[in-house]
Amino acid sequence: MSSNPEFDRTDTTPEATLSLPPVSRAKPAPLHEQVAAEIRRAIAEGEAKPGQRIPQARDLAAELGVNSNTVLRALRMLRDEGLVEMGRGRSIRVAGTQERSLVLTRATELLEFARKQGYERDELIAILSSLS
Repeated sequence: MSSNPEFDRTDTTPEATLSLPPVSRAKPAPLHEQVAAEIRRAIAEGEAKPGQRIPQARDLAAELGVNSNTVLRALRMLRDEGLVEMGRGRSIRVAGTQERSLVLTRATELLEFARKQGYERDELIAILSSLS
């Protein structure tokens, strides 16, 4: 039995039903980015709320018409953005809101930009602190 009930495989929390259209191979965006965008949209539109489980990667892959590895890559992006949490086994939960995800994305972009300009992390933190 898992010590973290949030990711307990026997969890009976209902799984969110996401309306995800198949991704388009004709679009210029990479497939994993299209998958991440569709999941973000579904969360933003309230199809899945923070704390709610979403379908497993293989189920999402079947619905979207892509390989499971493509979905896993998209889920890792969303995890890095703070939008989903991936637990033990195949448990995937909505972790935050679209707004939090956007803030984390912009913060990451700012950090990358600052590094390219020669700033260290601590210097960027000092700059941000001086703004508040």
